[in-house]
Amino acid sequence: MTDLLPLLEEFHREKLADLLRHQAGARLVGQYDINNTYQYIINREETQLSWVAAAITELDGLVADDSQEPDRSGSARGKDVSPAVLAEDSRAAQAFVDKWRPRVEAMTNARHRGMLRVILGETLEQKRFFDQGLAGDLDLLGRRTADVGPRIGSVLPTRWIE
Repeated sequence: MTDLLPLLEEFHREKLADLLRHQAGARLVGQYDINNTYQYIINREETQLSWVAAAITELDGLVADDSQEPDRSGSARGKDVSPAVLAEDSRAAQAFVDKWRPRVEAMTNARHRGMLRVILGETLEQKRFFDQGLAGDLDLLGRRTADVGPRIGSVLPTRWIE
């Protein structure tokens, strides 16, 4: 039980870093369907972080939230940076799962082990999204019901413009 709190705190910090990296990546990926997938991933990660934060708080720990969004402008080479961002995020998702799976499976607290297993499973789902996007599949969150023509346009890198 004494190792549980530090493990959860470390997991939370690393998952928060993923969330912030994905937010920065979403600003660089303009293609609507891929960007929409990033928004879905970010939403799920916010939910996952709330679960881990609640577990940390229950154990009288402190939830760190002092991380900052990384500068991913180094990924921005050329006109379409989506492949570089997707490839980087795919590798990071796999590395996260590879690092954490053995540690999660060794946990003795079944409730928290189950929670972290769900998060690792959703991280693998994120990796699948990134890999599908790299392969050119834009039906990441589902198929369109009708062929309405080519997918054109892009989202803006910032939400509000004044």
